[in-house]
Amino acid sequence: MSQAITFSAYGPPEVLRLTEVVPPEPGPGQVRVRVRAASVNPLDLKVRSGRMAAVAPARLPMVPGLDAAGVVDVVGEGADATVGDEVLGATVGGGYREHALLEHPVAKPAGVSWEVAASLVTVGRTAARVLDELDVRPGRTLLVHGAAGSVGVLAVQLAVARGLRVIGTVGEEDIERVTALGAVAVRYGDGWADRVGDVTLDGVDHVLDASGAGVLPGSVALTGAADRVVTIADLSAREHGVRFSAGGAGRTGDHLPELVRLVADGALALPIGTAYPLAQAARAHADLESRRHRGKAVLLP
Repeated sequence: MSQAITFSAYGPPEVLRLTEVVPPEPGPGQVRVRVRAASVNPLDLKVRSGRMAAVAPARLPMVPGLDAAGVVDVVGEGADATVGDEVLGATVGGGYREHALLEHPVAKPAGVSWEVAASLVTVGRTAARVLDELDVRPGRTLLVHGAAGSVGVLAVQLAVARGLRVIGTVGEEDIERVTALGAVAVRYGDGWADRVGDVTLDGVDHVLDASGAGVLPGSVALTGAADRVVTIADLSAREHGVRFSAGGAGRTGDHLPELVRLVADGALALPIGTAYPLAQAARAHADLESRRHRGKAVLLP
């Protein structure tokens, strides 16, 4: 037997329970890993609470978790890995567990921590995918709402590396941190559009909304066209003619191997906030809902 976090009904963080489960067996192309770290993503909270039930109902009981990193202990037919390999990837059947299945595992470089490896998968793919969808080009100006969050931090770094001028809306406490990444940081909240206008003479070409803070109308006004705005967090996107981006790889394919290489080379950084024991998954969810962390939350089985 193996331990996992499960929930059998939608509700607050307290519905998450440490449970004994049968370790899963990998299918074709999959590997099973002994999990060393599992990422906690905002989507996990939405699924657990029932906020996603109308569009993607959970099969209960459910093990949450999109991403994990660990050591391969069983290899499925045709999987590109061997027992003992250190890998990361998207989970099949949830990542909040001692043994998880990964599909299309990517090798973890020795210099990349388990916490960063587990955390990079969804947020890294999301940041790269949205930049693809916006078709960003060198010399243009990109506005990132929620630039201090995990997706925002990666999007800022990737866009700066591609030669864009980046403006990020952040809280007062994150201005210096986001400025250090090469962006022009402005305070979010009332008047944000005026503050963005004050730091750009040529307007804004593209907007990535990772905040879901009701910024879509102002973002469309700044760019002059709804198709130059993409959100990953605001479910009212359609009302404003804005694309809601969800899914895996972008139009140029899966960026994960390249993102891992950039992290290993020190060219891309993903801040880690708090690491919790697996049994404290409920606390991790509560802290994330209360916005008590800066950086990525991870579970350590």
